Formats: sequence, structure tokens, C-alpha cells
Amino acid sequence: MRTPPTHTPYDGSSTPFTIGLRPLDIATWLEIDDHYEAYLVEKRRLIAKDVEAVFRAEPETEAAQAEVLGLVREHLVDGFPAVFPGTRQWEAALAALDAVASEDHPRLLAASLLVQEDLVLMRRGEEGWRLAAASLCFPSSWSLAEKFGKPMHEIHAPVPGFGAGTRNADLIARMFDNLRLDRPVERLNWSLQTDAELHKPMSSQALDERAASRTPRFGDAPAQNAFVRVERQTLRKLPVSGDILFTIRIFLDPMPVLDRHPERASLARSFAAQLASLDERQLDYKGLTADRDRLVAALERKAGEPVAAG
Repeated sequence: MRTPPTHTPYDGSSTPFTIGLRPLDIATWLEIDDHYEAYLVEKRRLIAKDVEAVFRAEPETEAAQAEVLGLVREHLVDGFPAVFPGTRQWEAALAALDAVASEDHPRLLAASLLVQEDLVLMRRGEEGWRLAAASLCFPSSWSLAEKFGKPMHEIHAPVPGFGAGTRNADLIARMFDNLRLDRPVERLNWSLQTDAELHKPMSSQALDERAASRTPRFGDAPAQNAFVRVERQTLRKLPVSGDILFTIRIFLDPMPVLDRHPERASLARSFAAQLASLDERQLDYKGLTADRDRLVAALERKAGEPVAAG
């Protein structure tokens, strides 16, 4: 039986399509759960299948990549003494690490094979902060090949309210510029998908086509068929390179898991309210336009009371 979800941003603590940053306790920077080995197996499979699809790096990022690898290993050994070192999980991770951590292989890729998180290196340039390197096995409806090397305002262009010239884009740029070594931050985000796949890339063209088609995705029982995908994102400034490391951890649960949550009614009520509050552009972006009303109705039933739309 699945345990209740670890993170529930749909409980009202986070609002969709807002920045929603909060201070990060560095002791909780990386998270490990019972799916640790399964995530690493899937990462190794994706890397073996097509490494360029899940890893890109500018050549001058080698030192920063090594810095990340050192921070990750130190955090795992210090923060998870019950797991690292000496356990089966640790030995499997090190075996994967040894396979790539040679002079001919990038250190960021090696670091990613120790953790469930994806690792993205952001670097300041003339156009602002750009995606300079990434090990991205579990993207949520975007493509590393399309976003690599681009500044943040271009990366966020498809997101309603986050493109170039928007208030959110300016706030993010200033936040990156002012991020302090001793003040890492985190945020949570959610989406819904039709299956249990972690690897969910999507090109800009496919994203536009999904938004335009407004095709129902979850069948006649969307609250039974949907999977809730939560992203936990962290940002910390690297002390040597001055780059910013952006981590993305995916938590994926079938929506019926909410039925066993001790706060089931309040979670369902808040989730319904968040869905009901999304405008047309936001619904199109998330691919929920055709299913929103049925999802809200199903969550209302779980909560035992109606939630008014918009």
C-alpha cells in the first residue's frame, strides 16, 4: 500500500503560477525515500539509451560540476547515516558513479546518479542567468534540448505570466542575482498526468498542440485515473563558482492515494479550489481545460462540500 504523499502544495500552502519561494533548511536539501533505487535505475536506463537527451553541459562548466559532485556526496554521507555509506543502495549508487566519473565523463552526470533529484546549473551571463549544464532525466513537459543555453526569460516563455517583460520574470532575475550562500530557497509545484512515468519531456510544439486541442486526457473517472506530479525545487548558490544549482525532485502518486491521507477532506477541498481558480491560459498550459470541471466535482465529493469556480 502506498504511503500518503510527501509534499502537498495543493493544500493551499503554494499557489499555482506564482514564484512561492521559501527558506530552505540545508539539512533537508536532498531527499531520499523508498523509491531511491528505482529512480536511479531509471536514470541509468535513460542515460544508456540517449545521454544527450538527458545531459547537456557547456565546456567551461567542469569546475562547477565537480563542485556540485563534492557537495552532493558530502550531504549524503552526513545527512543519511542510515543509508550511506555501506548499504546496498549506496553500493549501487557508487557502482553507477564509477561508471561515469572518469576524466572522460562529466561530474554533474555523476552527481545525478547519487540522488533522486535532477541537477541544473545556472550561470550568469550578458543576457542574465542561463541554463549552462543539466542532468535532467525527469522533465515535466519540457525539453532539455530546446532550453539548453537559454536565459531564464526564454526558458519560462511558455508559462503564463512568466515570459520576458513580466513582473515574475523580473522578480526571478533579481532573486537569482541576490541569492546568498547562506540562504538557499525552495518551492513546490504540481501538475497532473495520465500515467506513472517520471520521464515526461515535451517539445514546445507538442505543448502548444496539447493546449490548442483541449482533448480530455483522463477518461470518465479523472480523479481515479490522474497521477499527481509534484516538483520540489531548490536553489542554492555555489560557494566557489558563484553559479546557482537548481535541483528538481519529482514525487508521483495516483490521485486515489489522497483517499488514505489523514487530511483527506481539507486536501481535496484545497485541490479543488486551486483547479477552480485556474484561468483559461493556465488550464491550457497544464493540459487540464477539458478535464477541470470533472476533476473539481470529484474532489468536491471527496471533501464533502462544493467549491465555487473562479
